[in-house]
Amino acid sequence: MIAIALRFPSGRFHATPWGRHVNEGAPEWPPSPWRLLRSLVATWKRKLNNGQADSAQIERVIQALAALPDFHLPPASTGHSRHYMPKRSAEDKTMVFDAFVAIPRDAEVIALWRDVTLSQDERSALALLLEHFSSLGRAETWCAARLVTDSELDAAAAEINCRPSSDHSERSEETVRVLCVDPTSAFLNQHTPKTVTQTGRGRSRVRTEVPHYDPDWHLCIETLWLHQKRWSDPPGSQWINYARQRDCFKVTPRTASSRVRENGRPRFQIARFSLDSAVLPLVTATLPVAEDARRNLMGIFGRIAGRGANTKPKSWVFSGKDESGDPLTGHRHAYFLPTDEDHDGRLDHFTIVAIGGFGPDEIRALDALREIKNRQREESRQPLRVLLLGLGMIGDYSAPVLGPSSEWISATPFIAPRFPKSRGTKRDPEPARVSPVAFLSLTLREELAHFIERRSELSALSADDIEITPLIDESGNFRLPRSARGEHPRRPLQFKRYRQKRDDDGGRRSSGFFRLNFPRAVQGPIALGHSCHFGLGLFVPMAD
Repeated sequence: MIAIALRFPSGRFHATPWGRHVNEGAPEWPPSPWRLLRSLVATWKRKLNNGQADSAQIERVIQALAALPDFHLPPASTGHSRHYMPKRSAEDKTMVFDAFVAIPRDAEVIALWRDVTLSQDERSALALLLEHFSSLGRAETWCAARLVTDSELDAAAAEINCRPSSDHSERSEETVRVLCVDPTSAFLNQHTPKTVTQTGRGRSRVRTEVPHYDPDWHLCIETLWLHQKRWSDPPGSQWINYARQRDCFKVTPRTASSRVRENGRPRFQIARFSLDSAVLPLVTATLPVAEDARRNLMGIFGRIAGRGANTKPKSWVFSGKDESGDPLTGHRHAYFLPTDEDHDGRLDHFTIVAIGGFGPDEIRALDALREIKNRQREESRQPLRVLLLGLGMIGDYSAPVLGPSSEWISATPFIAPRFPKSRGTKRDPEPARVSPVAFLSLTLREELAHFIERRSELSALSADDIEITPLIDESGNFRLPRSARGEHPRRPLQFKRYRQKRDDDGGRRSSGFFRLNFPRAVQGPIALGHSCHFGLGLFVPMAD
């Protein structure tokens, strides 16, 4: 039994399966044995062709590895980037997708050949070859390889989760076509390109064929030549169906305990700022202020955490997205909550709440934040400065937006997280289909049910126990009551509800103000509905 461990230092495996266009965005997973053996040949000829290794031994090793391997595939996810590449001139560009498999940098892909045995000299030759192995797939895929030791083989065999498919695959598995080596033809040369020369004349003419490749194998034929000759599949290859786990690209969030605690100490979950400017932003600008703060913090985090690196890492706490760019679930990332705490209609404080806690680099970014920048304020020369007041935990930090209280009132409009369902078995009740007030009350109760599920201390509470009162005027329109400072009542339409991204539809959704009465005092923050992580749908304790 022989096994090779592959590790990707960049955390990405870039490769397009044979027969698929790069812009299909279909990554190859597992790495195909055809690609692996071609990379071994390339390493041999480029780095060990000076007599360092016995060529005959390496040929025997590569031919032995033409058998079908099993794989251990570590947890992974998929992603892609988009690039505009020059086509015929600098002005003529075409968009190209670069799809990849994202895996932890320290994780290893194991390729295991159960029925292959090598002599000690052949094992040494393979180990030397793997020491010089540096790339697999496209040029961006840096790869380090090693020979799995005998003491690790049994453990590696027990972790196999991708193998040639049988007639009895498990329900948790899916079938994927993988390009493999055909041992009966991969090392032949009937179809390899050759240069033909002739010497002499007449009967003494001698025809000589000089192969383009060394070794002269089908395995070594260049992909460009195959495309030019319109080969549908490379000679010497075969398609094999492999069974891999259906959830091989599923991203599993880390547990709360691993995020909240670090070195045995709880992580800070609250950051409180005071806002200062010649002209403070209106409460109706809550959403853009929150978005600007998030963008500023993500930039600061990238500069701090990515110091000395070619790429800038992203914080899941600030971005709300995983390494593949997919949105996180569970609402454990940061809420950006600007608030008006002196009730004059202008934002004067800013609270950032992350249930999962801030890591060391996030805390450094919070400490480095001095100003919430945007183009409009830079042009008007009225910077919005911030002062970090403190860091703490939700349970022991005192702030108006956090409560606790049994009576809460909207500070910003609650925006429905969905549109009304008028058809199907799950359609909304008739009152919710015809009345915006009834529909918003229904969706708010749904959001409160999710809120209770996320708070273990509220497990004994039911969403039906919460009294929901719409704040509407005599005309039936949503309206916040006049503030203590005599400010005019506000309506949802006065608030900016569109986020700064093209596909946001917050301004087209139903929105309104409400008062909530809980059976007992509950801890905040309470931010629900669409764009709740950016200050909308925020409830604050009722003033005494």
